[in-house]
Amino acid sequence: MLSISLSELSKKICAKLYGDDNVIIHGISSIENAKSGQVTFLSNSRFRNKLSLCKASAIIISKQDLPFCKQNALVAKNPYLAYAKTAQIMNTVPKQNYGISKNSIISKDVLYGKNISIGHNSVIESGVKLGDNVTIGSGCFIGQQSSIGSYTRLWDNTTIYYRTVIGKHCILHAGSIIGADGFGYVNDHGIWVKIPHLGRVVLGNNIEIGSLTTIDRGSLDDTYIGNGVIIDNQCQIAHNVNIGDHTAIAGGVIMAGSVSIGRNCMIGGASVINGHIKICDQVVITGMSMVMRSINSPGIYSSGIPAQPNKKWRQNTALIMHVNKIKKKIQKLKKQISEINLL
Repeated sequence: MLSISLSELSKKICAKLYGDDNVIIHGISSIENAKSGQVTFLSNSRFRNKLSLCKASAIIISKQDLPFCKQNALVAKNPYLAYAKTAQIMNTVPKQNYGISKNSIISKDVLYGKNISIGHNSVIESGVKLGDNVTIGSGCFIGQQSSIGSYTRLWDNTTIYYRTVIGKHCILHAGSIIGADGFGYVNDHGIWVKIPHLGRVVLGNNIEIGSLTTIDRGSLDDTYIGNGVIIDNQCQIAHNVNIGDHTAIAGGVIMAGSVSIGRNCMIGGASVINGHIKICDQVVITGMSMVMRSINSPGIYSSGIPAQPNKKWRQNTALIMHVNKIKKKIQKLKKQISEINLL
């Protein structure tokens, strides 16, 4: 079990300590369930009432909430960021022991870096390059001539198709599939003719890909994911998509082919983005949105319809179905009023 003093923790997360320097922290928990010996956080003053019932030994908090805190306090400008740094320090994700399983099938010409870990029943094909401290889980597949940068981790049952490039310090979660063919066909008198995909997938550095997310290879040019991009579970990134640095994509997002997403964007969950469009830098798309056209100005964009009582939804839908008739009636009335005014 990891232990750290509040004094040391405050320095690591750049927070000011109010309380006992010598208190030892053994873990991190939610504000509702934290116990003695644990640290928690409060990032939203709306939940300030929870402070009185909290049993944590220390709370990461903002300066404005400090007067309401009876425990040891770690005051930070951004409590949520300080919590994230604390979670990294207290991280309990197991590290795989260095070594290569005898049950894996590995081509003789694979180039290894130092301290490589490869789990059971993985397959690594010819021409693959693995950087230092790469960790590959059990049941993974890495296709020919792919390369994986240093300190990247593939969780179990990850599939990497041929000639895929993955940068340094990336995390690919279980079941993700990188480099499959995109959905490309041409119709010849009712028969679908497949278009081979000759491009690659290129992932930058410090990328995290969620479980069961798929990223298709380019048809001619590469599919490219920029540095620092984070993609949640069960997303579909189609062929020739280009995603700029530090963009965040929530779960269930579907991107059609040849989409270009700018830097520092945020795409809400279950959104659908049409193919062959461009979204500029610093765009926020809220959840359940359907993006049909290019977005050229930074800002927040929405199109999802919030849930509402069925009766109200039926009434609103009925109005929408008759909107053209209503429009024509209004135009007719405006014309009649205009004619009366001329008399």
